[in-house]
Amino acid sequence: MEKPAVTQYPIHDLIARRWSPRAFAARAVEPEKLRSLFEAARWAPSCFNQQPWSFLVATRNHGPEFERLASCLVSANMWAAAAPVLAMSVVALDFTHNGQPNRTAQHDVGLAVENLVIQATSLGIFVHQMAGFDTEKARELFAIPPRHDPVAMIALGYPGDPASLPEQLRQRETAGRTRKTIDQFVFTGVWHQTSSLVTRD
Repeated sequence: MEKPAVTQYPIHDLIARRWSPRAFAARAVEPEKLRSLFEAARWAPSCFNQQPWSFLVATRNHGPEFERLASCLVSANMWAAAAPVLAMSVVALDFTHNGQPNRTAQHDVGLAVENLVIQATSLGIFVHQMAGFDTEKARELFAIPPRHDPVAMIALGYPGDPASLPEQLRQRETAGRTRKTIDQFVFTGVWHQTSSLVTRD
């Protein structure tokens, strides 16, 4: 299933094709493709080149490790346990060179994951990120160190059949995609004053 974005202005096809499904095929993701995804994340920009991201990852073949990741999901996100790969992004909150808080750490993790997502899209793999998981349970289960925070759970895999989902999720899966228009968030001068750069002539 594809749900390409209907855009106001031209964007790269990979960005237009990226979306976050809930229905995943049982097909395993090839290890070499997973390595490509994390290689893409590796090359994301970050403040002081700190690369404050880490990932906990497991495929279905990892059995107990996959189940441990899945056990952190809230009930509303248990559909993600059907994906062939689960991961969790984790952020280091402090700079390594001076021990001071890194104000842009979560921003940088987001950049790394977006690199991963776009690389995945190029390989026909889809990604769904979730805030709905038990961060304290994750911290305990995976011995996440102090000053490192779990950020998001990530389901990865090839797209599946929306008919496999419960009715409510199936409706969301097949619904059209919506976004704010760029004039609603691109400002000049003062807050909420739409920039002339993005208004139509």
